Amino acid sequence: MKTLDQLRFDNTYARLPGAFHARVQPTPLQDVHLVSISERAAALLELDPHSIRVNGAVARLSGSAEWPGTEPVAMCYAGHQFGHYVPQLGDGRAMILGEVVNDAGERWELQLKGAGLTPFSRDGDGRAVLRSTIREYLCSEAMHGLGIPTTRALCMFNSAEEIYRERIESGALLVRMAPSHVRFGSFEVFFYRQQYAALKDLADYVIDHNYPQLREQPQPYLALLTEVVERTARLMAQWQLVGFAHGVMNTDNMSILGLTLDYGPFGFLDAYDPGFICNHSDYRGRYAFDQQPSIGLWNLTCLAQAMLPLFDDDNGEAAVEMAKAALAGYEPAIAQHYAQGLRAKLGLIDERDDDQNLAQRLLDLMAGSGVDYTNLFRDLSGLARDVPADDISLRDRFIDREAFDAWARDYRARLEAESSEDSARRERMNRVNPRYILRNYLAQHAIAQAEQGDYAEVDRLLNLLATPYEDQPGMQAYATEPPDWGRHLEISCSS
Repeated sequence: MKTLDQLRFDNTYARLPGAFHARVQPTPLQDVHLVSISERAAALLELDPHSIRVNGAVARLSGSAEWPGTEPVAMCYAGHQFGHYVPQLGDGRAMILGEVVNDAGERWELQLKGAGLTPFSRDGDGRAVLRSTIREYLCSEAMHGLGIPTTRALCMFNSAEEIYRERIESGALLVRMAPSHVRFGSFEVFFYRQQYAALKDLADYVIDHNYPQLREQPQPYLALLTEVVERTARLMAQWQLVGFAHGVMNTDNMSILGLTLDYGPFGFLDAYDPGFICNHSDYRGRYAFDQQPSIGLWNLTCLAQAMLPLFDDDNGEAAVEMAKAALAGYEPAIAQHYAQGLRAKLGLIDERDDDQNLAQRLLDLMAGSGVDYTNLFRDLSGLARDVPADDISLRDRFIDREAFDAWARDYRARLEAESSEDSARRERMNRVNPRYILRNYLAQHAIAQAEQGDYAEVDRLLNLLATPYEDQPGMQAYATEPPDWGRHLEISCSS
């Protein structure tokens, strides 16, 4: 294991031309102190987590002291926000400190979020507050525990500095990690500026550093778009299957690597509601839970448009047809990943024509009764093939018990048809249906304690959500449905 001094940096993004970023320096927070460390994220850097706790390490990671080897930059990008193009966004409160290369040759950008003003801050203050930092810190690691591609969180800090949002809050910092933080909007900014040479440089950079296998393709830029389409389709299916709503699916929040990026007003489903809106600023429901798959395609279309100059310099029509062909793979891909995921959630092995209908009937019943999404699928693994349908305790969660009984009879018949064995099915289902998710009320409880200077609940949730598929002794309370006060928490972009 290494200390911070032993990490090896190779800051390739900082060596790109000035149009890609602005060179910056963090603005130190007052009386900054360490809140929590993700040992699992530290392991990706081969970093000894205990070495982070010493004063010199805290100062470097929080931006209070110079860190040799780093070259802080704020990324420049644009994006479509709630469907409207904004010509310049960029890292308004974040900066890449540098790129760590571990012994396996893997690259991890270390990004400091909440580090102060940058040239892209616009009217913001460049800061992050404790509640939003705790939410992103916990959720990025929780999503990794669920097996969903995501940025990672190395550690987080709190401070004595007062920051104004809806109220006075303490300024906080997150050290975020990803192989790359390039977004769809990174391509859009150069397309709309008609800086096509820079657009090509960005595409070459992404291919060389993140998709080197595409370099030998006859059309490497088209292959890049095709790969991003596939990864995004898979990511959207994973979000839907686990009941995750992002809340702000702007194109500047979409990763070119297919990672879950920029956790703001996210939310996991409690009661199943297809139209769940987790962001109280989303007045029209553009980013509602059931809209995420279609918004994924909308965002990919924006990316494809931005990449058009890369496909065919001489024939615009040919470039458009290439882009359309790549985008055409999205809907079949997401349908395939989602259908496979639903079968796994139901414990089914064989693929049968009526499986989608069987799953949708259950979801419709859950929506009609407000049944808890996570707990229903987890507890469904305990349904036995030889128990009469009207003797299943699950039925009491539904308003229309007879409708559930009818569904359960069909489900048991489906299990009989493939000679499903209860214990093996239960084991399969429990590998894909989590016992624990980061419910908003759990995050809020940790935030409330942290605002009083007690960070124990942050670490408790961090460790619990690292293994969400395992029943953990003494932690049953963390799998319960939210109390009344936690059912309708309002989460905004500043949260």
